[in-house]
Amino acid sequence: MNQLFAIAAGGALGAVMRFGVSNAVYAWLGRGFPWGTLAVNVLGSLAMGFLYVLMIDRLAVGGEWRAFVLVGLLGAFTTFSTFSIETLTLIQDALYGRALANMLVSVLACVVAAFAGVVLARQVT
Repeated sequence: MNQLFAIAAGGALGAVMRFGVSNAVYAWLGRGFPWGTLAVNVLGSLAMGFLYVLMIDRLAVGGEWRAFVLVGLLGAFTTFSTFSIETLTLIQDALYGRALANMLVSVLACVVAAFAGVVLARQVT
């Protein structure tokens, strides 16, 4: 039961963080491309890679904290469902190039960011 509360608390914080970061990015770059969603997904992937290694391999953090951060906070911070609907909207608006770019850049950037997070965390002593 403690893990459920940890996930819920982390999820609430992650959702608020996603809203703030994504809106800040949209205010900076505009809404012509899903920049806000891309930014939170790349940042969340980097954080997931880094914190996964740090919390599991390096620090042996307890289950409740892992649930709070990895499942709750980062799960709510990243936005695959938002990515999906924004991509579908681009397709429905016949902006096929932007839709394809969003799919390719989002997936590639997030996997590379997760890898970078893992590499960074493994170098932490």
